[in-house]
Amino acid sequence: MRFLIGIAMLSLLSACAGSGGSSTVTVGGRQVDVPDVTAEEHSKLIETIGIYDDLELAEYIDRLGQRLVAHSSMPTATFTFTLLDSPDINAFALPGGFIYVNRGLLAYLDNEDELAGVIAHEIGHITERHHGRRASSQATSTVLATTAYILTGSGDIYDAATMYGAEVISGFGRDMELEADAAGAEFMHRAGYDADSLLSVIGVLKDQEMYRRVAAKASGKPTGTYHGLYSSHPRNDLRLQTVVKTANSLDMDNRPEKPANLGEFRRQTEGLVFGASADAQSEPNRFYHNKLDFSIKTPDGWSVSQSSQAITATADDGTATLVITLSGLDSAVASDEFLNSKAKGELSDNRRLEQFGLQGSTAIASASGSAKRLAVIDHRYRFLFEASANNLSASDEQLLSIIESFRPLVAREKVKGQSRTLQYVQVPRGATLKSLATGAKIPDAEDQLRLINGYYPSGEPRIGDWIKVIQ
Repeated sequence: MRFLIGIAMLSLLSACAGSGGSSTVTVGGRQVDVPDVTAEEHSKLIETIGIYDDLELAEYIDRLGQRLVAHSSMPTATFTFTLLDSPDINAFALPGGFIYVNRGLLAYLDNEDELAGVIAHEIGHITERHHGRRASSQATSTVLATTAYILTGSGDIYDAATMYGAEVISGFGRDMELEADAAGAEFMHRAGYDADSLLSVIGVLKDQEMYRRVAAKASGKPTGTYHGLYSSHPRNDLRLQTVVKTANSLDMDNRPEKPANLGEFRRQTEGLVFGASADAQSEPNRFYHNKLDFSIKTPDGWSVSQSSQAITATADDGTATLVITLSGLDSAVASDEFLNSKAKGELSDNRRLEQFGLQGSTAIASASGSAKRLAVIDHRYRFLFEASANNLSASDEQLLSIIESFRPLVAREKVKGQSRTLQYVQVPRGATLKSLATGAKIPDAEDQLRLINGYYPSGEPRIGDWIKVIQ
């Protein structure tokens, strides 16, 4: 859990990002040197949420972003653009020029100009130095609230990171959002894009907010509010319209032509995963248990088997094993007390375990000339670990690393089955969005088709129009 605390503290460390050494990170297939503090936090964010596995799409976003940077007020600054494997409809920026786009947002955009609007807006947050200008008391209280949320274990790691992206990073307030729009609209115009697309993106996201409100009301749940990108803007924001008009009227002799790749956005987003990914449980050497909601990581060559009684991890040469069993969780008995009561022999190397919001304890039990590594971790149940090896002193570090890798599944790992993807089709004669939605096999399929195609809550495309469908 320490790595998420690091993420939450990043907005307070932005002033330090330019000091100290530098590290190299890979973004969009390029090697980029960035300050050590920022590089570390970027790496931890990627570890938490994950990068969407589509190098060509990532390079497309990076190429578009770098074009906008070249026409910004910081044309020589280093910016990195990352496509996150998140279904959430959002984008955000971190200090140091790190900009993140969730794949979930791309499904709701119609063209490259709208994507440029999203990215230019986030570049604007960096060029206007909004992270450093935010009131320190506001930033501190929000960071502490997020950190407390993470530490209590009241939500999983992925939800905590999502909340951070939506609330901490994007919560600049309307005045700063408008400044980012003004800067972004100018960068778009200078780069050859239509700044009016900023208004189109706001319409897309406000439709999403309307849908959430209607869905919440129909289910009897509290009405939700969209907290992500552009959340502070009204749909008919007169100040924003003035900003866009001003940008579009800039007189520039050397303004470049609009990129001549009109079909590129459609080609790049064809086949995009929609919603949760079925490939989430794919980290090498990591075992996932859906029913018990946990995961462990084993060394190379180890295998994991399970029965109705236990989960057993075994070294490839058979010299070490780790057996995991369950016991009822008794909050009146601390984990170390429970471990002491169950252990046979003399205990040594007693340690407390605090990992991923979970508490536990571990020790080595020695009896009759043999020794075992024991551990207890509480997570819905009391998980018991018993590790043995031909030579425990030689294998103990490896066995302990497996125990310390134990954590709850994150949200993106809980989905298994077939992923849904975004496809483009031409509307056949007689078809409606309702009829096209019948094959989608997703909740609220018609509304989702309307949202991704800009027809929410009503309206129909014409025969022959290209629209997006979910397959």
